[in-house]
Amino acid sequence: MSTPRHAPLLIVEDDLALQKQLKWSLDRFESVAADDVASAVLQFRRHGPAVVTMDLGLPPDQDSVSEGFKCLERLLELDPAVKVIVLTGQNDQENALRAIRMGAYDFLAKPVDPDVLSLTVERAYRLYELQQENRRLQLQQSSDVFGGLITRDAGMQKVCRMIERVAPSDATVLLLGESGTGKEVLAQGLHDASKRKGRFVAINCAAIPETLLESELFGYEKGAFTGATKSTLGKIETANGGTLMLDEIGDLPMPLQAKLLRFLQERVIERVGGRQEIPIDVRVVGATHQDLKARIADGRFREDLYYRLAEIVVEIPPLRDRMGDAVLLSHAFARRFATDMRRPVPALAEDAVRALETHRWPGNVRELQNMLKRAVIMAEDDRITAADLGLQARAGSEPEPVLDLRAIRDEAERRAIVTALARTDGNIVRAAELLGISRPTLYDMINRLNIK
Repeated sequence: MSTPRHAPLLIVEDDLALQKQLKWSLDRFESVAADDVASAVLQFRRHGPAVVTMDLGLPPDQDSVSEGFKCLERLLELDPAVKVIVLTGQNDQENALRAIRMGAYDFLAKPVDPDVLSLTVERAYRLYELQQENRRLQLQQSSDVFGGLITRDAGMQKVCRMIERVAPSDATVLLLGESGTGKEVLAQGLHDASKRKGRFVAINCAAIPETLLESELFGYEKGAFTGATKSTLGKIETANGGTLMLDEIGDLPMPLQAKLLRFLQERVIERVGGRQEIPIDVRVVGATHQDLKARIADGRFREDLYYRLAEIVVEIPPLRDRMGDAVLLSHAFARRFATDMRRPVPALAEDAVRALETHRWPGNVRELQNMLKRAVIMAEDDRITAADLGLQARAGSEPEPVLDLRAIRDEAERRAIVTALARTDGNIVRAAELLGISRPTLYDMINRLNIK
């Protein structure tokens, strides 16, 4: 078995002679050592080990297990996936079992057989690698579900994971976010990840006149009004067995809010001009850029309808808060539009990258998409410049000072890596060159900072 360079072994042992013996018996693994809780946490933060061997008796109270359990708890808080192998005394089964209950991978009684320890560490590494591979496969599957959504931002990835968890249920979902943030893409992904076999149907409540919206939603019977020459299904009935997205639901007129509330409570509808109750099985996804609680306070939105819609509330961050996504998406849009227009795929010039990174994006992804489409058309050569985008680079505002040096370092490294990956369109070799580090070092930092 080859131990991954980016995931070393941490040996936590205060007895220096035993520490050296453990290092010697585990010499085929890249290892670092610590002799107390503070140094163990420091080494763990610095190296991000995949496996830890740990003695429970640590200073300042080697005769007690309190420091050992404190260390175990702290390491598992930092990374729940780490495999901790606890070393205990011969007659200390109670504490060994307690460690397992807390999340330790395994325990071995002292004196430890070197061959048994080596095999246990090797199995721990193997399990760690399998779990990491499983996570990568899950991410690949989720990217298939959200095929129209591209992101490296941690906040946006959290939104996607939340949608995935909600998808198998029938809970009503309310998507909140500014215009152009991708609410319909997420609603489509929610439907695709669910077990529903019906259609995904979307309707914009703000785009249809109030006099027509009721018949669009609920359908109508023949003769219900002038021009109703035949019975027609509404959007709710069309989505039966599937998912109905009510976009801009904050603009729904008050009379229709009451009728929609009854539908959400009873799960039956009546077509306009009809008397028959029709049962409907549909998941409802509401979406709006408006502050619904403010509209409730103003008397323009029903509070009882809000709580029917808000079983699960998902807040979508605007593009300006999604670190690195503007440049990342720009590469993708440039490829898409150039391919559609049968033109060579243009690169982003340095001034274009800086302009994309500093623009505030009031129109979010929709604004970016339109900007890139125009730039691909207007670009005179194989590069897109800031002038083609219609942007100028500007200095960004300074963030609020942080006094935790470790947090400052991690955040600075995260921003630099995400920016480099965005600028190079995910090319690890070019990103490493841009950062002035080796490719293995970049992989190590990506893994330590948990950058997806």
